[in-house]
Amino acid sequence: MLDQPQANISLPENLISAIINGQENAVTSTLQFIFNEVMKIERELHLKAGAYERVSDRQGHSNGFKSKTFLTSNGPLQLSIPQVRDSSFYPSTIEKGSRSEQSLKLAIAEMYIQGVSTRKVAAIVFELCGKEISSTQVSNLSARLDGELEKFRSRQLGEIGTLYLDARYEKVRLDGVVIDVAVLVATGINGEGKREVLGVSIMISEAEVHWREFLNSLTKRGLTGVKLIVSDDHAGLKAARKSVFPSVPWQRCLFHYCQNAQAYVPKVSMREEIAQSTRDIFNCASKDEAQQKLKTVVEKYKTTASSYANWLENSAHEVMTFYDFDRSIWKKIRTINFQERLNREIKRRTRVVGVFPNIQSLLRLVTALLIETHEDWSIGNKYLSDKGV
Repeated sequence: MLDQPQANISLPENLISAIINGQENAVTSTLQFIFNEVMKIERELHLKAGAYERVSDRQGHSNGFKSKTFLTSNGPLQLSIPQVRDSSFYPSTIEKGSRSEQSLKLAIAEMYIQGVSTRKVAAIVFELCGKEISSTQVSNLSARLDGELEKFRSRQLGEIGTLYLDARYEKVRLDGVVIDVAVLVATGINGEGKREVLGVSIMISEAEVHWREFLNSLTKRGLTGVKLIVSDDHAGLKAARKSVFPSVPWQRCLFHYCQNAQAYVPKVSMREEIAQSTRDIFNCASKDEAQQKLKTVVEKYKTTASSYANWLENSAHEVMTFYDFDRSIWKKIRTINFQERLNREIKRRTRVVGVFPNIQSLLRLVTALLIETHEDWSIGNKYLSDKGV
């Protein structure tokens, strides 16, 4: 059993020769080698067993490596992150979420450059670059990240059976004025049944023209095979969806629909009753049964909650699309809940900044967070079974 770190890492002869001869990138290549070797040792210590070692108290099994670009002051390192089956193991040698951490710090550094002087800004700037920081330093730091992030945003896409769309708002300083901008995010389920982050864009609003531009950008990057779109109800998105994907069925998010129902409750004492009545419609075993239940609920509230009854009668069909697919995946395709969780994670990080100094800094941070989520999904379990959309 491996009890102590094997710290005596030997450099390969080609690296030693490169250092001696002062070859270009010799330092970067050496750091890359050392990082990769140390991470292997960390995994062995975590598993309490060396490679291929059979011991009784082994704490799991290796599961290959995942490639990752790690940005350093000496340039980008192409690392191989050791993976462990059924474990949250991550080597402490490098900082998990390094892209998002650097993006966050850059956003705050840009605030500092623009004259936003607070103790929080000063503290993070000190951690990032020392006591003083210039616009040139900020520009150089951002250049290291932006190329990698843009590659992700513009990468080629493929067949996606289910497309999920959502948006959230963040505050940005634009031309000396603080405005709310829309962060449009698209995710989807690929042919392997796994989730992917497909794209992100920062727009002035959720107007049809902005959603249409975003959806067109996805198709230009190769998005095909969409059989179902899941989203909340929004006029701009609805119009854009019909324009770009005119024949694709739409599932209105059930979770948000049930929340919307509360706007039509005539008095507080009826809130829970109407909430349950709404849920009952979409918990039926079939579409026919749901439609019959809908008629019953509409009839029940025609006199006591007429606005609710009319709204339900005119809109409930938008939430029943999931019934047309295999029952095993109903819960996964009738809401955008997992994307809501993604939004909460974005909010957790963006609230640190508050008001972003410009749109690019917001896009940088959100993209970095989405890449990390995308990578986690790629090595995780299937989201939809083989009977998926």
